This record gives sequence, structure tokens and C-alpha cells, in this order.
Amino acid sequence: MTTLEVTGDAGRVRYTYRLRMSSTARAELEAEWARCRWLWNECCARSKKAHAAGEKCGPARLDKMLTVARTANGWLRQGSSVPQQQIIRDFAKSRAKALKDIKARLPMGQRAGMPGYKKKHAADPTLNYTQRGFRLKGGRLYVAGGISLGVVWSRDLPTPPSSVRIYRDNLGHWYASFVVVTATEPLPATGRDIGIDWGIRETATTTSDTHDLPHAQHGKNAAQRLAHRQRMTARRKPKRGQRGSKGYRRAQRLTAKLHKKVARQREDAGRKWAKKVVRDHDRLAVEDFRPKFLAKSTMARKAADAAIGATKQALIHMARKHGRELHLVNPAHTTMDCAQCGARTKHALPLSERTYACTACKAVSPRDKNSARVMLVRAGLNPAGADRVRAAGPQARSQREPGIPSL
Repeated sequence: MTTLEVTGDAGRVRYTYRLRMSSTARAELEAEWARCRWLWNECCARSKKAHAAGEKCGPARLDKMLTVARTANGWLRQGSSVPQQQIIRDFAKSRAKALKDIKARLPMGQRAGMPGYKKKHAADPTLNYTQRGFRLKGGRLYVAGGISLGVVWSRDLPTPPSSVRIYRDNLGHWYASFVVVTATEPLPATGRDIGIDWGIRETATTTSDTHDLPHAQHGKNAAQRLAHRQRMTARRKPKRGQRGSKGYRRAQRLTAKLHKKVARQREDAGRKWAKKVVRDHDRLAVEDFRPKFLAKSTMARKAADAAIGATKQALIHMARKHGRELHLVNPAHTTMDCAQCGARTKHALPLSERTYACTACKAVSPRDKNSARVMLVRAGLNPAGADRVRAAGPQARSQREPGIPSL
């Protein structure tokens, strides 16, 4: 299995492959993770102690702690220093981000929490290796410490990787995620534009009727099987302080397997739709929608099943990969503005009202279609390049917001 994940840079992506390994290699990776987990928990303890004493606990102090710990503990020196250094740096980044959010006085729901302890039976192994800590030879992956791993090469790496992350998911499967630099793969020009509005009834409504993304309801279709497996897990749950039985662990694996299947279905649908949109259009005006607030509403389950955030990221990645022009549009008042004349309603429209009727120019259109057309106007693109959209007048063009980011 291969998955691609954008890392934030236009040319850097992750290629993830399944790993096949011997029982010896698995035991060595788990021992390496045990040492890294101890270091993470030690960083947590020292960070709390420094905070209580009013002292600083920056990356330099944590690196010095690693040097002292490796000198004093022989069992820690048995492992490679590369993943140990990386986990300390990851802790420092998480702590710095949390302190920055606290200093900015962000509310609890919008800021990162302070890094906590990693429990032995709750945290899945994750090991990061930089370029000096691994090598590829003969189709196998060799990491620091003399650990040899077999990689299921479902596709070739475009360039030599700069780093690799080895991790285990909740099903017990091991993966290697390589960070590589890729070149842009331009597609033929089409001369067409498209506006995209995110929603709940339909995951994406566009100015092109043939490119709308309906709500696939993968989670709803699997809800009955998921409820059955969750009841099975609840019946076999052990008492506090006791280890779970073999049947309990099997029920947990079945539940996790179904969750992963639904997640992969959502990811596959979003990537295929994003590829189709990017292939057929040169310029994209996308609503810069952040669906986190929906988690506290009555639409939380349906919004999560729509996977708006993952689909949006897949669209951004595809646009970067193929060199398309993409604009992220501020979603404020997009349901209240008219795409034809630019007039704004005096009150917010309730969700039950699915038709937009402009009181100024008397234009009537589906609410989500009107919002998708507003995306084009605000991005400064020519609505005439979209399906069934006429060119905007001077008043509509005056509604364009300055400083719209483009990718």
C-alpha cells in the first residue's frame, strides 16, 4: 500500500509503504521504541519540574540531558542516537507550540496542549530517522542499529528520501514513510475555472454540475457493523487493573480494522475527485473552510463522515503537484452575497433555506451553487470560464477581497 501526504512544502511529499519484517527485527524496533518512550517521559518530567521552579527547559537543555542519560545508562547506549535525538526535538517543538498558544491567550479548544506522558500499552511506536540514520540497498531498508526491514515497493520513489518515519498502526501493521522532493507535473491547459463550496448535504458543490462531490456516507453505511463490534468489545472489557483477554484484543482489532477501512474509503474518494477537478480546470477558487467548529454542533457526525478537511488537503496537494492556480477564499458572508450583482442580504439565511433569492437583481439559484460562484468572483477569476455562469458586473467585482492567498 502506498499513500501520499503533503508535508507543507510544495515539492515535499510523503510516500508510505508497508513493511515486512522478521520477529527479530520487530523485537529490535520495539526495544528502540521503549528507549525513545523513556526519553519522552523523562522530558515531560523535567519540563514540569522546570516550569514549577520557573526555569527554562529549551532544546539545548534537553540535548544535554540526552548526553548525560546515555553516559549514565548502558541500556540507553545500546540503541541508536538518531531516533533518540529526533524524539527529543519533537518534544521540544510540541512544547514550544503549546507555550506560544498559551502566550497568545488562545482558548482551550484552539490551542495545542502541553505534551504528556506516553503509556506503554497505549502509545504506538513511532521512530524518526534522518538521512544519516538509514539507507536503501537491494530493495531493503537498513536503519541505524543494524535493523534490516523488507519494504513492499508498490511504486518507485521519485528521488532519494531525506528522512524516514517507521511506525506501527493500531492494527499492528508496520509502515515506512519516506519524505521525498518531487517535481511539478504540469497538465495541459483547459482555459476553465471552477469555484468550490464545502457543505454537509454535499461534500463539495462546484460551479460545474459534473464535478460536484456527493456525500458518500461511508461511515453511515458501516455504522451497524461498527456498533456490533463495539458492543462485542464492551462485553469483553476487563476489570480495572487486569489484562485484556484474547477475545477482547481480537474485538479491538476488528473495530480498528473497520475504522481504517472507512478512513481509506474517504481518502480514496477525496483523492479521485481532487484529481478530476485539477485535470479539468486551470484555476480553482476554494473556500478556506475550517470544519473544526462543526465538531461541537448537531451536525458533527455527518460532518466527520464527509471528511471535508482531508478532501480539501487532497485538492491543495493535487493543485501543487500539477501546477494549477489555486485561491483560498475567505468564507465570511459567502452564503449572503449574490454572485450576479454582489448585493448582500440583511440577515443570515437559515440552513433550512436551500434557495438563494436576491432582492436586488431578482436572481434565483440554489444556495450552494450561488456560494460556489461567489468564490470565483472573490478570487478575481472570470466567472465566464465556469459552467453556466455569466460574467460578473462592476458591482460584483468590487466585492473581491484583497489579499486572497494563492498557491
